[in-house]
This record gives sequence, C-alpha cells and structure tokens, in this order.
Amino acid sequence: MVEAPQTAEGWFSLHDFRSIDWDAWREAPESERRRAIEEGEAFLKHRELVADADDGESALFSVLGHKADFLCLHFRPSLDDLSAIERRFEDTALAKFTERETSYVSVTEVSGYVSDDYFEEGADAVDEGLRRYIEGKLKPDIPDEEYVSFYPMSKRRGEEHNWYDLEFEERAELMAGHGEVGKEYAGKIKQVIASSVGFDEHEWGVTLFGADPTDIKDIVYEMRFDPASSRYGEFGDFYVGRRFPPTDLDAFLAGETVPTGRVPEEDSGGHPHGEGGHHGDDEGSHHGEGGGHGDDAHGRGEGHDHSGAGGGSAHGDHPHGEEAGGEGDHPHGEEEAGDGASGEDIRGELADLDIYAGKPHGEDVYATVLYSEADVDELFDEVEGLRGNFDHYGTHVKTAVYEGRHTDRAAVVSIWDTASAAETAAGFLSELPDIVARAGEESGFGTMGMFYTVKPDYQSEFVETFDDVGDLLGEMDGHVETDLMVNTEDENDMFIASQWNAKEDAMAFFRSDEFSETVQWGRDVLADRPRHVFLA
Repeated sequence: MVEAPQTAEGWFSLHDFRSIDWDAWREAPESERRRAIEEGEAFLKHRELVADADDGESALFSVLGHKADFLCLHFRPSLDDLSAIERRFEDTALAKFTERETSYVSVTEVSGYVSDDYFEEGADAVDEGLRRYIEGKLKPDIPDEEYVSFYPMSKRRGEEHNWYDLEFEERAELMAGHGEVGKEYAGKIKQVIASSVGFDEHEWGVTLFGADPTDIKDIVYEMRFDPASSRYGEFGDFYVGRRFPPTDLDAFLAGETVPTGRVPEEDSGGHPHGEGGHHGDDEGSHHGEGGGHGDDAHGRGEGHDHSGAGGGSAHGDHPHGEEAGGEGDHPHGEEEAGDGASGEDIRGELADLDIYAGKPHGEDVYATVLYSEADVDELFDEVEGLRGNFDHYGTHVKTAVYEGRHTDRAAVVSIWDTASAAETAAGFLSELPDIVARAGEESGFGTMGMFYTVKPDYQSEFVETFDDVGDLLGEMDGHVETDLMVNTEDENDMFIASQWNAKEDAMAFFRSDEFSETVQWGRDVLADRPRHVFLA
C-alpha cells in the first residue's frame, strides 16, 4: 500500500454562498429592508470580530456572475462553531431575502510534505520560522478589501493517471515543481488550502486572495501547465468576488460599488475592521502570505500550492523608528507593546526627548529581519538568488545581508512597501541556512534603528562612536545585547539592533545625555535621516 502522508488540522472553514431574492427585496416595505440591513450588518460585524468563538476569522465578499451574490467566509476552531453561525444567520431579517446557492465545508491542514520532524517529534523540533509558517496555514488571516477566488479540487484517480498510486517521493517531487511556479507570485497572491476529504464533494477547497484579479487568473493559468495539475488535477466551479466591510451592506444592496471606502462613524476611532483596518493587520500575516497549493517556502501539501510562501497569522507587528520601537506595537498604534505601552505612548515619550521615532500611521516601509549563524559568504550567495526573484515585484525595496560586529551571526534584512509582501518574503528567507532567530522575538523589548546611511568620510568615526555608546550600554541595567550590523555590499549602510529586558530599561538609555548627544551628532554624519520601519 502506498504511504499516505500525515496531516495536522487547524481551523474549520465554511464558504457560504448566498443569492439575493431581488424581486422580494424590491417589493418589501422600506422599514423591512432597513431592519434586514441593520440585522445583517450587526450579524456580519460580530462574525468579523469573532464574538462567537475563542478564535477565528470571518469576511464578507461580493460575488460576480450568476452563481451567487455574496460569500460569507468563516474560519473557526470547531465544526460546532460553524454550525452555530449558520443557524444564527437564519434568525436575521436579512436571511429571508437570501437563498443559499452552495456551500463548502473543509478544515485547514498541513501535510507530511512540510516537515518530517514536525510530525515525528512535534512543533518544538522545527525552527521558529517553520513553526510560525505552519501556524499561519492552520490559522489563516483573511486579507482586507482584496479580490478572492474560490474553487474546489481533487487529485485524479483515473486509469492512466492516479495520484494515489504514486509513491510518496514521486508525489513530493511533483509538488516541489508545482511550488516553483507558485513562488513567482509571492507577494501577489495569498492562499488558504483546506482539506474537504470526507467533508464535501471534492478533496480540497482553495481560496486565493490578491489585490489584482488578473494575478489570480495568471497563477491558475500557469499552474494548469504543470504536471501536478495537467495530469492529476480535477477542479470544480470557480467563484470570484471582492471583500467589502459589513458597514457597506446597504450600499451593496443598493447596487453601489463596494467597498465604498467610507469610514463609518462608529469605526472611525480605530475599529479593527473599519476602512483600511483589519484583524491583526492585513498584511499581517506573520509568516508568509501564501498557503500551500503544493510546494511553498517551507513544504508541500497535497492540494495546489500557488503562492510558494507560507500562510501566516500576525505575530503583532511592531514599529521601529529612527531610534526605537517596542515589541508588539501595532503599526496603527492600536495594540499594546510587550510591556503594556502602546506605540503612540512610546513615540510620545521619545518626542518629549526630541527623539524621532517614526511616523505614527505606517506610511513607510515594512521589514523582515532574520538572523543566521551561517558563513556570511554562503549566506549571501543564497540571498542573492532570492533577491533576483524579489526584484520582479514593485513592492520590493531592498534585501541585503548585514554582518554583525560584536555577535557571531549575520542578519538578512528584506524591506518591502507592504507588510504582506514582507511576510511572504519571510517564508522564503526562513529556509536560508542556519537561521536562529527573527528580530523582535529575542527578548522582552527590542529596538531597531534602520537606514543608517553614513557619509563615507565619517564611516570610521561612526563605528568608533558606536563602540563608545556600546560601552555605555554594557553598564546599563536591563541591557541584553546591542550590535551594529554592516551591509556586506556597502560598508556605509548599517543598522543597530538592541535587546532589553523591558521597555523602561531602553527608555532609561534614551533619556541619557550620552544618547541625546549621539543623536545630535548623527544628524551631521548621516547621509539621510533613518526612515520609519515596521517589523512585519
């Protein structure tokens, strides 16, 4: 008997496709329609806020074509949670104006293609990057205001081509080739693969998300030419739509273009699902944006891996401005730092000290920083290959290897215009040799100064001054480690990473006269002001 790969399951998924009875809607009294909108909006808002379970995600999408009018997508920890959602919707006044056209039930999974160690020895046996990648596949985020395509698929069991007659190694090789195609869409496509074996008509449900619907078309088209699809793939109906917030339900029913882009009054104060906001920071997915439709940055699933990068859940993005940012700070200043101080509080305290700590609303760039103990030359060769692929995307700013001066490790820094792209890159970068940590996870409070571009005439002086400051840091309570990392391709390009036991320990340093003098001096020797950076 051919070996069946092991699987691990995460959240259960319900794709609920509904159509509107437009004749009934038009004929209904205004008061009845208003009640339907209010109850429908309230129900959908509470689903997005996951007020009905301990964890999960939900989203609302318009659907084009005759198959349905809208899609409610739900991820929850149990099937019972999804069952309750179905029944509660039927209690709303909106439900009487809808008909369910179809639905799809599945459960997110990772398979034995991902990592033997994960299944044989447990999550603690794999590195942090892979562990977070797997977590992202099992507990996926849903991007805000993105186009969506859903379709079910199965592996062929024909007389000539039967996927389930192939040996494990042959299946793994096919999925690896499949994933190579998907890697070309890293940063453009996020996907969620969920198994429906025993749950629904097909074997997997594939949900693709992208800012440009033609990217969805292109990736599906290219995948059709890969043997994993051309010989062994069988597909059901495709559904395409676009996400919109529940507060736009009235506009949707009135035939307006959604999302409208308006900020509802009740959401304007930073509601996580108001305009431009989302649960856990869109782009947030913490470890790579794509899920598995075969092979990706970490491994392969039996389904169809389009993106080639890990799906992810947000770890808590944290801003690191010119001098500091707290672990856990949210890019929009909504979530709290690791020790209970919000991003706005930190920026305010630094501003009082005349220290620039970055813009408050994420107008700039996002960075993924991974540390490796590999030989720097070997690491650079690997990064250079990835960088060639990254450069195909307009959201890529730079990727470089920085060598530590006081630690035996190098840093790989990848900077992007969006957090989703940075997270996708993280999925690839975590596969680099001897990765030991990801910035922001090493201590109770981390700070990172980036984009230190030193005027060439001051390079030696800058390094010497850093060493003097480093001596001061070594004497401070709560200081764990600080290093000046230098770009292996440009000795004038540097960043400074510090680790502290707690935020107050770092703030004590920022309040010191020595630090203030260093900041003033830096304005004379740096070619550019360090830019605002979020650690994605």
